[in-house]
Amino acid sequence: MPPITRLVLATHNAAKVAEFRDLFAPHAIEIVSAGDLGLPEPDETGTTFVANAELKAEAAALASGLPALADDSGLCVDGLGGDPGIYSARWAGKPADFPAVMARIDAMLTERGLMSDAQRRAHFVAALSVVWPDRQRLTVEGKVFGTAVPPRGILGFGYDPMFRPDGHDKTFGEMTAMQKHGIPIDGSQALSHRARAFQLLAAQLFTAR
Repeated sequence: MPPITRLVLATHNAAKVAEFRDLFAPHAIEIVSAGDLGLPEPDETGTTFVANAELKAEAAALASGLPALADDSGLCVDGLGGDPGIYSARWAGKPADFPAVMARIDAMLTERGLMSDAQRRAHFVAALSVVWPDRQRLTVEGKVFGTAVPPRGILGFGYDPMFRPDGHDKTFGEMTAMQKHGIPIDGSQALSHRARAFQLLAAQLFTAR
């Protein structure tokens, strides 16, 4: 893969930009966002997380002339047939109202009598795609499994407050950024879906540097 010194993040979400800057900090890569460059957001017409990540990254790469990274992520709740899934952002509305949509999901599960942890299984998915201006691409996907719980915490963003990862008492909304997506120095698996995807991406993107 061609070396990267400057990378466009294909997002207008400031919280995502902050997370990715933390993840890329050890690699001495300059990060700019699509918002910084005034790039438009393409319609997410894909039917999978991977397809949406790739189309967003390609649009940003072609528009900027720089390598671009896009993520497409969402919460999949088993008791709702995998919803909201790839429609996670749409469920939240425009402008996004995550407290309202999390309350709605919790109410839907309760109305269906799904109250126990076993009945509220859920997972987060993050697909990451890097696309170069010549359309070369590298795409990976990370997942983390857990339970959809009544929202707790004000940290993170999106659906974080209602997701408690397996093996933990806190929701993502109660965890610091380092607890949630810090990559262990011993090389073990990171916790969040986005950090896990980044580990897979970094293993291919930076090993040859």
